[in-house]
Amino acid sequence: MRLTAQQHAIIRSTVSDSFGASAAVWLFGSRADDSKNGGDIDLLIETGQSDINALTRVEISFLTQLQMKLGEQKIDVLLDYPSRKHRPPIFAIARNTGILL
Repeated sequence: MRLTAQQHAIIRSTVSDSFGASAAVWLFGSRADDSKNGGDIDLLIETGQSDINALTRVEISFLTQLQMKLGEQKIDVLLDYPSRKHRPPIFAIARNTGILL
């Protein structure tokens, strides 16, 4: 995994603060592969919250907080929640190949 211990802790705590302590977060993509270089931070977040309007606001706030804490860099988020009607294949790929933080 190509995150520092500090970055790992920041991501985990910001997810917990934003989506609740029971939210799970996976790092996937090139940052989950030690043999690759560069790349953005790709995250899959699973939350028990289901109000899509509230989740949209929380996601924006989460990304803003994370940018402020980690510095300017590309961060992509997939957000999974119980009332989601469609889960593109990337959700399964992220969960199956990612690293649970």
